[in-house]
Amino acid sequence: MPAEKRWAIGIDLGGTKTLVARVNGAGGIGRILRIPTNAARGAAAVKKMLVDAVRDLLQGAGRLPAGIGIGIAGQVDPENGRVKFAPNLGWQDEPFREDLKKALRLPVMVTNDVRAATWGEWLYGAGKGCNDLLCLFVGTGIGGGVVSGGKVLTGCSNTAGELGHITIDINGPRCHCGNRGCMEALAGGWAIARQARERVQSDPEAGTAILKRADGQADRITAKIVAASAKAGDPLALTMLDQVAVALAAGSASLVNAFNPCRIIFGGGVIEGYPRLIRKVAQGLKGRALPPALEPLRVVRSKLGPHAGVVGSAALVLHGSERVLGGDRKKRC
Repeated sequence: MPAEKRWAIGIDLGGTKTLVARVNGAGGIGRILRIPTNAARGAAAVKKMLVDAVRDLLQGAGRLPAGIGIGIAGQVDPENGRVKFAPNLGWQDEPFREDLKKALRLPVMVTNDVRAATWGEWLYGAGKGCNDLLCLFVGTGIGGGVVSGGKVLTGCSNTAGELGHITIDINGPRCHCGNRGCMEALAGGWAIARQARERVQSDPEAGTAILKRADGQADRITAKIVAASAKAGDPLALTMLDQVAVALAAGSASLVNAFNPCRIIFGGGVIEGYPRLIRKVAQGLKGRALPPALEPLRVVRSKLGPHAGVVGSAALVLHGSERVLGGDRKKRC
């Protein structure tokens, strides 16, 4: 069957919003629904929302989908699809996959949301045709995925890809994970916002432009505001994002040395808000990573943007979680 004829439903389940889409075998998105998650209503209500959304997309579709792929911000048991822990949803040991399978009577696959996005970029986005790559999604936090030798790495207990929690500074700020000096604690969106609030409060004059965009209230400062201020040429915001680029370059250098990828793909809200970070990170890598590892490396921007998750979730179903790319694995991409 031609790729365009096969299709699956991809779901990107986040703490605040959820995307549910028809995705064909060529990675094309058909109809897409954007729905508030309303996680505070509990797991049963979220599952019902997903079931209703899928049934909506099934209407008028004709041929049934190959199945449903779901990316969720949490840790998933690969054997039974239970969500071990999803802090943004408030879930722990939630029987997710089986409940949806019973309700919809379709195959269901569940994975971590950032790994799903990695699948999307690898198969249909900026990583297409590449057997060795890293994805780094810099949003509120920092997550990632690793494709090595034509396989997405899952790890011993299915938690591979926590790239934002590599240590950059052993004496650095405390991260949400409990460690100190993680890349996320220095360059994630929540960390940028925290740093900006501290800088504005310690030097209100230097922080005038940032504070103005936050309506004069330091507690309203976000990474988005810092990025907008940097685009407008504010010196403090530019300095802060230069420091973010240094942290991302340091973390990326460790990953380049460890995995020797042909590409690093950057995405996420912070990158979308300030794309110049990609060029700065690429420059910063030159003095940090091993020269032989840098030789084939390209640092690029996500091609699928906010749709990487739904496309990648559907790809899990359409191609299988153990898909290996064809061709010569030793060939550079």
